[in-house]
Parts: sequence; C-alpha cells; structure tokens
Amino acid sequence: MLERLVIGAGAPKIAIDTPQAVTVVNQADIDQLQASTTGDIFKSVPGVTIVGSSRQFGEAFNIRGIGTTENSSDGSRVVITVDGAPKFNEQYRMGSFFSDPELYRQVEVLRGPASSTLYGAGALGGVINFTTKDASDFIQDGHTGALRLKTGFDSNGLGTLTSAVLAQQVNETFEILAAGNWRRRDEIDLAKGTELPGSAFDTLSGLVKGTAHFGDNDEQTLSLSYQRWYSDAKDQAYAQTGTQAAFGVTDRTVVDQTAVLRWENPATDNPWIDLKVNISYSDTTNDQTNHRYALGAPPTVVGPVSRAFPQNVTADSILLDTRYGYKTWQLSADNTIEWIGDDFENYFTFGMQASTQDRSVVRPGTAIALPAHPQGTENKLGIFAQNEFIWDQQLTIMAGARGDFHWVDSATGARDIDGSAFSPKIAALYDFNDNFGVFASLAHTERLPTIDELYSIAARTGTTAAKFASLDLRKESANTVEAGFTVSGNDLLQAGDTASVKTTGFYSDLTDLIVSTTAPALPAAPVPYYTNVGEARIYGLEVEGAYNSDWFFANLAYSLTIGDNLVTNSPLTTVPQSKLVATLGARYAEWNLEYGARVTLAQEGRYISPEISRGQVVADGPAEAYATLDLFASWKPEYGALAGTQVQLGIDNVFDADFRENLSTDRSVGRTFKVTLAKQFDW
Repeated sequence: MLERLVIGAGAPKIAIDTPQAVTVVNQADIDQLQASTTGDIFKSVPGVTIVGSSRQFGEAFNIRGIGTTENSSDGSRVVITVDGAPKFNEQYRMGSFFSDPELYRQVEVLRGPASSTLYGAGALGGVINFTTKDASDFIQDGHTGALRLKTGFDSNGLGTLTSAVLAQQVNETFEILAAGNWRRRDEIDLAKGTELPGSAFDTLSGLVKGTAHFGDNDEQTLSLSYQRWYSDAKDQAYAQTGTQAAFGVTDRTVVDQTAVLRWENPATDNPWIDLKVNISYSDTTNDQTNHRYALGAPPTVVGPVSRAFPQNVTADSILLDTRYGYKTWQLSADNTIEWIGDDFENYFTFGMQASTQDRSVVRPGTAIALPAHPQGTENKLGIFAQNEFIWDQQLTIMAGARGDFHWVDSATGARDIDGSAFSPKIAALYDFNDNFGVFASLAHTERLPTIDELYSIAARTGTTAAKFASLDLRKESANTVEAGFTVSGNDLLQAGDTASVKTTGFYSDLTDLIVSTTAPALPAAPVPYYTNVGEARIYGLEVEGAYNSDWFFANLAYSLTIGDNLVTNSPLTTVPQSKLVATLGARYAEWNLEYGARVTLAQEGRYISPEISRGQVVADGPAEAYATLDLFASWKPEYGALAGTQVQLGIDNVFDADFRENLSTDRSVGRTFKVTLAKQFDW
C-alpha cells in the first residue's frame, strides 16, 4: 500500500515518499472487502473511523478524533471530494455522504491539516478523495470495448448487489463508460441476536463518464461525468446515526447527484504549463414524509411562528414533513510550473477555488418553521500556492499557504457574515538511503463557521431555555506537528519480495473549537446555539506496514489517538479507540488465487460517547476492548472458458463478536457470509 501513487498531495509520488500521512485504497482492496457501503472501504485505514451506525443513511467520517454525527461531516473539518467536487451534508441524526462503493476505483485519505493548502482552510482532520471509474479501467489491450456483469450476496439481511459496467473506445481519442448498480438488503442482525432497526435499504446508483483526448500527442484530456445515487426507503428509523426508538420512523427519499467537467493540459514540452480546471455541481436532497410520532402528539402552535418566536412551537417540530437540500457549484483551477536541473526538481503549484453553496429546507403544508436547520448561501474563494523542491532524490521540502474568504447570506433575516482564514505549512522528507528516511511537518489552519453554526436556533421546551443564533462565533484554529520515519527493503525473505513501514506521530493544539451549547433549565435566559471553547489537544501515533511477495502478503494498520479538553480537563468525546488491523494472506499465482485473514484488535475506550452520556440510549459504560476475525478469498482465472471471471468469498466477524465501538451507539454487526461473482466480456 505504501508503494501506491498519491495524486492529491502535490506532484504525484508514492505514499512512502510523501511527507504526510496518506493512504491509497485501490480497486483490489474494495473488491477484497466486498464493501456494501462506502464506510466499509476504510476498515484497514489507520486514523479513520466511521461514526454513526451501519445504516445506509447514518455514516459520517472521523479522522484522528475529528468528526461526529452531531455535526455530520463535522462541519468541513473533514473535507470530502468526488473527482474534485466537494460533498457536504449536515442534518439532524443523518450521515454525511450518500453513495455506493461500486462507483469508485480509488480512494485517497490525507490525514491531518496539512491538506488544507490544496483543499480548503479548516481541514483539521484531513481529506478523503473519491475517484470514479474510467472506461480505460476495463478495456483490455487489443480490445475496444468491455461489458462487466457483477452480482453479490451477503447472508446478514439477505443483501444483494446487481451491477453492470459498459465501457467503449469509440475511436482513438474518445471513450465512454456507463455503470449501474442496484443494491438492497433487509434489516441486519447484530451479534447479540437482535435486529438493527432501520438498517434495511434499497438503492439505485449509476455513473456516466466520457473522456476525450486531443492536442499535441493527444495529451490534453477533457472529461465529463455524472453520477446519481437514489433511495426511496419506507419505514426508516428517524435517527439514522444510532438506535433512538423514541424518535419513531419516517419515509425518506434521498437523491445525491454529482457532475464534473474536467480539463487537463500537462503540456509536457512546456515547463510553464501543467493546467487542471474543474467545474463541478453537487446536489443532495432528502425528502422526509409520513413520520410516525413516538415523542407524543404532533407539534402545536400557541402564537405567531417565526424565527423571532420559536418558543411558540410547543413540541418537537423537527419531525414534520421536510425536504432538506444542499446544492454546490465550484470552479477550481491550478497550474504547476516545473523546473528540473541536474540534481534537483522543483514544482510550483498555484491556483484558486470559488464556490457557492445553498442550504435549503422546504416544509410543505405547514407554517411551522424549522429553526434548527437554517437556510442560507455561503460563497467562498480560496487562493493557494505550494512549492515542492527535491534535491538529489533524497531531500524533499514542501511549503505552502492558502487564504480563504467566505460571505454568508442568511435566508432568515439575520445579518450577513463574512470572514477570512489563513493556512500555511512546511514539510520535509529526507531519505538517508534506499531503505530509511525521516520526515516532519508543521501546519497551521483556521476553520470558518458554517451556516448551521451561525444561524441555528432552538425553541424553548417545557424545562429549558431557548437558544439564539451564534452570530459572533470566532474561527477555529489548529497548530499541528507531525514527524516520523520510513523503512523499506527488497529481497528480504525471497527474491523479488518487498517490505515497507511508515510511522507517523502527530500533535495538534486546537483553540476556539465550535461546539453545541446545552440550554440551561428555565427560568434562565436564552443562550447561543453554538459557542467557542478555549483549548483542546489531540495527539497520537499511526503505523502502516506492508509485505509483498509472489506467495505471501501482509498489511498492518495501527492508530492510537488521545484527545483532551483542556478547559474541563477531561477526555474529548470524539476520539475513537486505539485499533490494530492486521491482514495476512497467501497467493497461488498459477491459479491466480488469493486467500487470507484480517484481524482487528481494539483497546478499551477512555470514556462514554457523547450520545450515550446524555442518557439518550441505554449503554453499559465506555466501549469495551474487542477482537474480530474476517476471512476472504478470491479467484480470477485468466485462461479457458472462465477467463474474465472473478469469484470473491468472505466471512466478516467469524466468531460473532459482540461489542460496541466508542463512537457508535449500536452494537456490532453479526457474522456475515459474502459471495461476489463477476464476469467480463471483451470485444
């Protein structure tokens, strides 16, 4: 894994030579995991935890203790992109990303705020880049087209997958891909023998992507892609991020769309030009209807209803029929100037990102406002530059800075907000020889408050005071130091084998963190919905290791994260358990057969997670230590009648281990048998 190419951190380079903690998950990994949700992709990625639940609508990302389900996608602290298009969703008790793993051929995880330079100030946790499939991924040498059919089954919930990919080389310079997926399952069984409410789903997804090559030597590329993910789910648990039966059930229709137009001009004969331009559109809607109340009668109105009088709603109005939406347009462009001498290389990248995002909420048939999900528009402009200097193929120095500006327009009548943020960094890697290197980085980033944090308000309840808009929030900031070393070698146990290890230690000081305020008991005066808290710190260790030979392979991922609230002198409630994931396998090259096992060991949690600590579910204290075993096998015959066939088998949680992870309110998913069959036809 450490020898894979990283394209999202500057000049392309393999992961072990990048002065930052990065992981690349490729198509083979996704196939081996037999991922049924996008969260499954990250099982073996250190520092990444999927928070929320195993429900299709309840997944959000946590990187190095940054990320909660209370503020999905954690308010841009974790940046998510699809082919460069920013993806963001924030909604009460919903996840942050809706898609299907079958749409992607690669996922990059860039951990830590050093990623802010290229992706936006405020990426305190890091960046996750999804890359969609291309027609060239399927068209074999000497052929002009391919049809790949795939079906899958897993025993837990009787889940099924039906997938088809059609790839065609129309002519020497144009190719097109069309893919469609239907995935469904019933409610899954937990290891303790009960069903997980609201875990059933039925989704349709598809991708259409055309790529044209033109110019000198056909090196310029113009691509246009459109993907759509759709789910019409009845009788879904209202609370998707954890079992909260009191919130009842609702019907949900979720549609997520992404369109990207991308132009690349590497101009290999011109060192002054290596240009990339992206125009992207993202639209996520969630239409919730027909809620069946479990908290009592529907909301009643005792007077005029507006954001000025939220107290006039006497019950929880958030449960009424509502259509939530996020719509984002973005234009991004960057250019790299190349300067190469006898014993050095220099790459200077500069660019900009301009975007506009509309946050909307429509409530047909009612005059009751939804103050906790405010509408508004956020316009952003980012300008960045990064220089990468490589001397004698031993020393790499990377320095960069970014300025971000935003202008937020509330649709509620509250005053408009503007602000700016600055994110500089410097990093270095030195290879003493072909086998050993050291690296370090220093990064500062600032995060601007989101629409939700600025304008949310809450009605007074029967016992607690109301909460008003938080218009005077200060921006968050983080100072982060990373340091580590790399070790690699060849021909260790047998001719042609390789081994590598990358170890990263990190320390972050965070100030002015934005957190939700707990409303005091009446007759106290109203308080702001969000507020800044003084100081926190997060530090830890990540280790990635890999061994590969003709007959054996192994991967190791270890993450240790510790977080402290320095105001209350207590552990941060967003930090996951320390975890070790080890994969050991063997291959029989003559049959193209691979098989192996994946072991996960997790340490006991330090605290009770925030949802549980508020008494919202019944739990048994902090998350306990646990161990799980997964088995997998794949067979890809290359000759005869079965050529082009792929058979993938797996058993997850072989011993049906029952546990609760620290950032989840639900117990573990029970033993699951998986079978995937695929066949490709070439012409």
